[in-house]
Amino acid sequence: MNGHSHGHAHEHEFEAARGLPEALPKDEHLLWQGAPDWRRLAFEALHVRKLAIYFAVLLVWRAAVVVSDGGSALQAAVAVLWVLPLALLALGTLTLLAWLTGRNSVYTVTDRRVVMRIGIVLTITFNLPYSAIESAAARINPDGTGDLVLTPASVDKIAYVHLWPHARPWHLKRPEPMLRAVPDAQRVAELLSRALAAAAGTAPARISVMQSGMQDRRADAAGPVVV
Repeated sequence: MNGHSHGHAHEHEFEAARGLPEALPKDEHLLWQGAPDWRRLAFEALHVRKLAIYFAVLLVWRAAVVVSDGGSALQAAVAVLWVLPLALLALGTLTLLAWLTGRNSVYTVTDRRVVMRIGIVLTITFNLPYSAIESAAARINPDGTGDLVLTPASVDKIAYVHLWPHARPWHLKRPEPMLRAVPDAQRVAELLSRALAAAAGTAPARISVMQSGMQDRRADAAGPVVV
């Protein structure tokens, strides 16, 4: 998104306040600020657990092939050891990426907007006023973390590559910003729901939290809904 009336992005090196390119105006109030849980981010956004299972199956299969061809246990171990460093390198790289993403990302919710300061090498701040958010949705994990998806009201696009991994998966044509792996996600969803409703001049929508899956509801006469 571009323009001051909608969401916009800033590239910067200096922060007047944590997670913000400039200090909040006196009439704007901070409601919540936090960062992604990097462990949950590694499992869900970067699929480290699935990749670990894949490599484990691959290594067992490789050893089994060597043994079935008449090889010794030592030969099977050697065959596995050829692949193991590559598997560990891949898993380590993704885990490091998740840690760096969690360390360098800041999500901010105020009574006027959502601000996403993201990026590892190049820091970018996305400013999303509530007037630019059509609707929101949430998915809550059993451990209390969760993802909050924001559907832009404008047809203006945020580049998916600039948002990733802070974007709803597979929504490439119209990327949707996502607050990933948010700790205490239900409380944050409630804060966001009330803020969206207040900005729209409506009563806060009732929140129902889904333990699995992602459910979206469009804004209607009752105001934006966070589920």
